[in-house]
Amino acid sequence: MSLLQEFKEFAIKGNAVELAVGVVVGGAFSKIVCAIVENLIMPLISLFTGGVNFTSLSIKLANPVALAGLPSPEPATFAYGKFIQATVDFFVVALVLFLIVKALNKLKKAEAAPPTTPSTEQVLLTEIRDLLLQRQGAAASPGSRN
Repeated sequence: MSLLQEFKEFAIKGNAVELAVGVVVGGAFSKIVCAIVENLIMPLISLFTGGVNFTSLSIKLANPVALAGLPSPEPATFAYGKFIQATVDFFVVALVLFLIVKALNKLKKAEAAPPTTPSTEQVLLTEIRDLLLQRQGAAASPGSRN
């Protein structure tokens, strides 16, 4: 089997296409979630924290070259605010995905629920059963005199 033919089979399989679509949609979804977090959730949180912008929170670490009196580049920065922002992003994504999965499971349960009214086939089978029971009762009644 040639390499080109193997690639065709791989690319045409539904899993590869579905995976590619998932990655593209996931990228777009990530942008939406980041916009929600940055523009809606974080401003609400900043009301309770006194207007602190989490992404700008950081600690500049001591630069050993500067301590020696030599000219040095910018010192290393411990940017813990970006970690807080990423954590909030994660929890929002997890919450949204949880709600989506919960809604999909609810829809699946609604589809899988048995119909409340019997089908026409069930009605006919019930009538046939009842008629057979009546015949058996009628045939047994003349011979069962007491």
